[in-house]
Amino acid sequence: MPKTPEQWLAHVTPEKETGIFKVFLGYAPGVGKTYNMLSEGIRRHRRGEDVVIGVVETHGRKAISELAAQIETVSRRKLEYKGTVFEEMDVDAIIARKPQVAIIDELAHTNIEGSRNKKRYEDVLELVAAKIDVLTTMNIQHLESLTPMVHSVTGIQVRETVPDWVLNRADEVVMADLTPEALQTRMRRGDIYPADRVEKALGHFFRRGNLIALRELALRQVARAVDRSLDSYLKTKKIDENWGVQERIAVAISASPAAQQLIARGARIAEGIDADFFVVYVEVDAERNSQDQRTLTQNLHFAENLGAKVTRVKGKDVATAVAQFVRDNRITQVVFGRSATRGWRKFLYLSAIQKFLRNAPPVDVHIVTQSE
Repeated sequence: MPKTPEQWLAHVTPEKETGIFKVFLGYAPGVGKTYNMLSEGIRRHRRGEDVVIGVVETHGRKAISELAAQIETVSRRKLEYKGTVFEEMDVDAIIARKPQVAIIDELAHTNIEGSRNKKRYEDVLELVAAKIDVLTTMNIQHLESLTPMVHSVTGIQVRETVPDWVLNRADEVVMADLTPEALQTRMRRGDIYPADRVEKALGHFFRRGNLIALRELALRQVARAVDRSLDSYLKTKKIDENWGVQERIAVAISASPAAQQLIARGARIAEGIDADFFVVYVEVDAERNSQDQRTLTQNLHFAENLGAKVTRVKGKDVATAVAQFVRDNRITQVVFGRSATRGWRKFLYLSAIQKFLRNAPPVDVHIVTQSE
């Protein structure tokens, strides 16, 4: 009996190994994370996908409540803690329900004692492992590595955090963005907090300076996520050349004291074009004396102080090793020093540069003359 089109499609479409983990990232309450997440859930539901709400916090916002009412909600699990009954997302019930998509608000939430997992992000990862797509939300101040900076900027100590590796694990990170001025306007209209909390919020967390700083942190995080996605795509498609979407400056250094001139020059170039900044040192077979080692340590420390991502690589020769570093890290501009200006040293130097150019992908090369 011939197969139906549906049977053929099921045969040729590989079964996915895990669900898709998508994060709607914001920089403050009220920028539209939950609204955007629910809107996508509704669109996918209208396209025929099986979508459920695991947990959505409306915080009394009418627009959020109206959107959430359009999607099936899996009943929460009731837990008693210190004489009070709390409701938490029921992970077991969602897995048993087997939806295609689960909507789960507030990724950084800490579950009540007695829950299946301590943190909500652990619940989310279980659902993703069960081949369920998850749409979730979080604010940038809850990213673990940023909490000290957030505290210094806003004066607020963030208690609930998400480890950086969890956000890096996300398949998609989408920025829910709004200008600080528009967010403050929403606050004054009462769209975010009740009227009696507005003035206090505007004078503390929602100060314009705080919002600008938090927004920049969120934008940088999303830019890094996009960069990782591009890197993965280029590797998957075996595309060697760097598409140059983000400038990346690499300075190749030696154990010479003059290397600090190169590092400083590279740092200025990187700052001027807002590029990622790398410093690479190639360890060749020849051993260096103790003075060289001390100078090299000073050079690498100097690079770190200027914000460079310092890498030491091993190689038979500097030219080939730096060319491979450029390829692996999608470097767009390389800075080499030039101190040999005569005789056989000049010949060896020019030969090394030619060898680098033969082995490296297309890249801009800066030759900086160093003091003797």
